[in-house]
Amino acid sequence: MVNWFGLGKRRSKFGSFLDEHDLTQQDVVKESGVSKGTISRLCQTEHEDGPTLKNAKKIIKALRKLTGKDVDYDDFWSM
Repeated sequence: MVNWFGLGKRRSKFGSFLDEHDLTQQDVVKESGVSKGTISRLCQTEHEDGPTLKNAKKIIKALRKLTGKDVDYDDFWSM
């Protein structure tokens, strides 16, 4: 998938996962209920710190539903 809007921007592991699975940030916002600002921040490499535990649970649950993959917090962020 070509990322026209993020052309030249480096992505975090989380952002790259979304790209690889043809998911938009808005898909995750809708499914998880986490704010678009938080999702956007988590997609950028310069903001490698992870989400709060509450938001992480919502995001992981949403990603599992959207992709059917068994993803976990450690796949994207370190504790």
